[in-house]
Order: sequence, then C-alpha cells, then structure tokens
Amino acid sequence: MSEQTARRGGTVWALVITSVAGFMAALDNLVVTTALPSIRKDLGGALDDLEWTVSAYTLTFAVLLMFGAALGDRFGRRRLFLTGLTIFTGASAAAAMSTGIDALIAARAIQGVGAAIMMPLTLTLLTAAVPAAKRGMAYGIWGAVNGLAVASGPLIGGSLTEHVSWHWIFWLNVPLGIALLPLARLRLAESHGTGAPLDIPGTLLASGGLFGIVYGLVRGPADGWTAPLVLTGLFAGAALLTAFVLYSLRAKNPMLPMRLFRSRAFSGINAASLLMFLGMFGSIFLLSQFMQGVLGYSPTEAGLRMLPWTGMPMLVAPVAGILSDRIGGRPVVAAGLFFQAAGLGWMASVVDPGVSYAAQLPALIISGVGMGLFFAPAANLVMSSVRATEQGIASGANNALREVGGALGIAIMSSIFSSQGGYESAQTFVDGLQPALVTGAAVVAVAGAAALLIPRRRAPHPTATSPAEEPTPTLDPVAG
Repeated sequence: MSEQTARRGGTVWALVITSVAGFMAALDNLVVTTALPSIRKDLGGALDDLEWTVSAYTLTFAVLLMFGAALGDRFGRRRLFLTGLTIFTGASAAAAMSTGIDALIAARAIQGVGAAIMMPLTLTLLTAAVPAAKRGMAYGIWGAVNGLAVASGPLIGGSLTEHVSWHWIFWLNVPLGIALLPLARLRLAESHGTGAPLDIPGTLLASGGLFGIVYGLVRGPADGWTAPLVLTGLFAGAALLTAFVLYSLRAKNPMLPMRLFRSRAFSGINAASLLMFLGMFGSIFLLSQFMQGVLGYSPTEAGLRMLPWTGMPMLVAPVAGILSDRIGGRPVVAAGLFFQAAGLGWMASVVDPGVSYAAQLPALIISGVGMGLFFAPAANLVMSSVRATEQGIASGANNALREVGGALGIAIMSSIFSSQGGYESAQTFVDGLQPALVTGAAVVAVAGAAALLIPRRRAPHPTATSPAEEPTPTLDPVAG
C-alpha cells in the first residue's frame, strides 16, 4: 500500500493503532502492583525483588523516552514504532513465561525499552495522520484511552490475577501487539524529523541523569532516603541533567533544544503535566490500597468502585478535545486540573475507616471529570507548541516528564504517608492517607496555575490544510 493510500484512510486507523499501543505501554506502569502477592507465591523472591518487577519497567521506560523519540525522528517514526512494538510484544511474552523472579525482572526491563521507543511516537504519528482542525477530538480519544490505562492498571491486574492467572497480565499484550504490527506497517505513513545526526553526548547525559533521578525516587521509599545508592542516584542524576542543559545550550544539533522552553506554551504544559502526574499517580497508588486494605474490597471490587474516576475520561476526554478545538486548550486544561485538585481535596476530607461509598462518589466523579478534561487538550498543547519537525522530541520530553512526575508522586506521597501513619491499623492508614491526599490536591492546583501561564490560542495559519502543509504551529514555538 502506498503512503498516499495510507494517508487517505489513515486518520481512523492511526487513531486506533496509536491508542491501543499507548494503552499497552501506559497500562504496564501499574498493572503488576495488585499481582505481586501471587507472583511471589509462584516465583519466590524477597520484597525488594517484587518491587523491582515494577521498578525495572519504570526505569527503562522513563530513561529512554527521549532517546526513543530521537531515534524515530532520525530513522523514521513508523519504522521505530514497529521496532518498539516488536520489542514490547516479545518481552511481554517472555514475562508471561518467566519461571523465576530474575527472568521476570529482566523481561520487565526489556518491556520498558520497547515502550520507551513506541510511546512518544504514538502521538507524533497520530499528529501526522490527522488534519489540524480535527486533532482536538483525536487527541481526546487518544488521551482518554491512555488515561484509562494508567488509572485502571490495578483493576485489570487484580481482576486477571484473581480470576485467571497473573501470567495473563502479560499475555494480554501479545495478541494486541501481533495484530497491531501489520496494521501499523500498512496503515501508518512514514515521517521523519529534522534529519539531524543523533546527539550522542546529549543522549548519554539525559539518559544518565534521568536514570539517577528515577532510580533514587523509586528506591527511596523502600531503602530510605539516606541510603548511599539513593543519595548517589539523586545527586548524580541532578548533576548529569544540569550538564545536559548546559551542553544543549551550546550544541549545534541538541537532542532537546533548550530554546523550546522559551515558549510559555511548551514550558507551561510540561510543568502542568509533571505536577498533574505527581498528584494523580501518588493518589491512585494510595487510594487503591485504602479500598482494599482498609475498606476490605477485593482488587476487582476496588477497581470497579474507582470507575467513576478512572473510567470518566472515556466519556469526558473526547468532549474536551472538541472544546479545545473551539476555544483553545488552555482553559480546558486549567479547568481539568482544578477539578482534579478539588476531587482529591474532597476525598481527603471524607476518608475514614468506615466511610461509605456514597460519601466517596462525588470526589471520584469530580476527579474523573478533571482527568478527562486534562488529557486531550494537554496533548494538543504539547504538539502545537513546537514546529512539526520537533514534535517527536517534544512528545518524548513530555512523556519523560510525566513518568518522572509519576515516580516522584509515589515517592513523595508514600513518604508523607509513612511519616504520618502506616499499615498498623485502619486508623493509622487514614492518618497517613489524609495529609498525602491534601498534598496531592495542592500539587495539582499548582499545575492548574502553571496551565494558566500558557498563552491564549492564536488563529490557525490560513493556508494550513494538512499536516504536511502546516508551516507553523498554532502557538508560537519560540515566543510563546
């Protein structure tokens, strides 16, 4: 099939392919958490080993996101998307067939490599396939699917473990990946970035810095924040990221041009994304435990009761995408973040060892509406804040910041929880949960304030009739 044919019928196919691929990558962030007791029973291993079945994926995923986007820009986005999807699918099968905990950890790390190559390219390929005037709704559906994956990971993992087997957490990816490979090859058009050579020094500095930071954040709650490896990771990571910024300011063809951050649109949406994921990930991590450990629900029952939050984006995000096309993404994103903050604050005010589900329901609905309003316009703002040739690395940078925000949220909110409460009783759990949720609400409210720094939408360029013909994005990528 020619690229022109793929392009003609490519909008719907691109949306299906990129949404399903994004769902797979996002789902595996938290899908393992509710299956850990069953995995330990079958494969053995200490507590640290079980934590690494989650952390190995998070580390490689977060660290290599920008590198995966840069590879796609240089060698072809569709080609690298297929490569990442193949790696992810194969590693999922390996994880499902693991007979020991070490093999499972290794497979999870390779899964993260595949996801890091695949995930940022989903948004770039979708942008190339959808006309500018229709991108809001497309981003809305893509964002809803990805948001549902992040939020429903514990439910899907718990349900499969409870009713089938933990192996099916990973087997689930295999038929999806096998089905997507030929579809992506035939239905997605190839595209490239600037064609500049790979920035090897920048890649090494950014990857090393992100590894140190994410490693420290992931291991801090378990090993202690003063543990030598944790402190080394955090300080070395910060030093390497500082060196990356200084290098990129002088480099001729940097992996992430620092001039992008002179745009208020690019800086504002990335700050908002990092803070949103910090508050959301940390809250979901603790609330799923609250519903099971304190309220006594099974993993499936807990997941079903969280559906007003986790499932709401499927209804709200497409509408949010249409609204962002009409009035711009800034007010929709800001409203979503303030709704999310209000929902978390409401939940903090009602959590109690004997709280009824009816008392929690308004907070869950408000949080779900907020999440749905955020995802679609946020993707639109990221992609419209840079030039078309820079959309790959912009997507990679935004996804990397979201992952770091998620890891930071779990680390910070777990530390607050541990310092104020614990697992000793239902009341001590609530004593730790309430201040953690208040913190999450405050952080998401700050994200809303960051979103308000994004400039108002300008009128689209009058001659932009297709993605290939758009000379400039909707928002000025330099001046903001």
